Amino acid sequence: MSAPGYPGPYNNAPYPMAQHGGQSVAPYPTPQGGYGDPNNAPPPGFNPGYNQGPSPVVYQPGPVHEYGAPPGAIAPAMSPAAPIGVPPGLEYLTQIDQILIHQKVELLEAFIGFETNNQYEIKNSLGQKIYNAKEKNDCCTRNCCGSLRSFDMKIKDTMDREVIRLIRPYRCVSCWFPCCLQEMEVQAPPGTTIGYVKQDWHPCLPKFSIQGPNKETLLRLDGPCFACNCCGDVNFELKGKDNDQPIGRISKQWSGLLKEVFTDTDNFGIQFPLDMDVKVKAVLMGACFLIDFMFFEKVGEANQRSSVFS
Repeated sequence: MSAPGYPGPYNNAPYPMAQHGGQSVAPYPTPQGGYGDPNNAPPPGFNPGYNQGPSPVVYQPGPVHEYGAPPGAIAPAMSPAAPIGVPPGLEYLTQIDQILIHQKVELLEAFIGFETNNQYEIKNSLGQKIYNAKEKNDCCTRNCCGSLRSFDMKIKDTMDREVIRLIRPYRCVSCWFPCCLQEMEVQAPPGTTIGYVKQDWHPCLPKFSIQGPNKETLLRLDGPCFACNCCGDVNFELKGKDNDQPIGRISKQWSGLLKEVFTDTDNFGIQFPLDMDVKVKAVLMGACFLIDFMFFEKVGEANQRSSVFS
């Protein structure tokens, strides 16, 4: 009795069948080199079938890659799958509860007072850079409108992909004009609005609402009466919508006497709950930039504002 043949792409030998007398045909056909040949093992950290791209970075993973691994294959340990509903490029924000924002020193601006586009580095608590942010507008707007200027700000990841866009229209900031207060739109990815930062009218205190994409208020942000960091930090407390219990804060950090006097280079820290919605974390970054421009931006000989009165 002959063994039945099964068609295959490589004309493999028939499936082994037991023969009369306890004898069987040749063993299963094996690939060239054998299954157990250690010289054919894949490189460490990768499985057969993966595209050999750049190694994932622990402190700033990019969008999840389609590796094309076979079913049941083990993914690289340092590239976790993106949670559902997280905008591409913001996966890392799900793993942290603190962000540091450092404004870069612009030499032209420091020496001659000519206002240039602000640039920032966004880092984790270990000082590792996770994003870059750069203001985008024209020279006339920067130097004529000062800290009230409108702008678009592009936030890019370490692979130079734009993941967040901030849009600030030209608005008033004084408490004497409650009908046209500050506002900033946050998009992630660019073109998809995920929230707003809106200044709330108050005669004495800087107050903001952290809003969702439909302008529904999610959180509140309350600042001090005088936002002046004379040898100390200035804290804007993050609170729930309906209670006064702080759950986080945005802090303007004291940068040292020389930097504070001779430049408008600012350092900020943002703290929030680890399990906060990643989109709300991105909107809080927008709130930090809005606060910087409203209270800590100096243009030419103009002094920075320190309250809602000016």
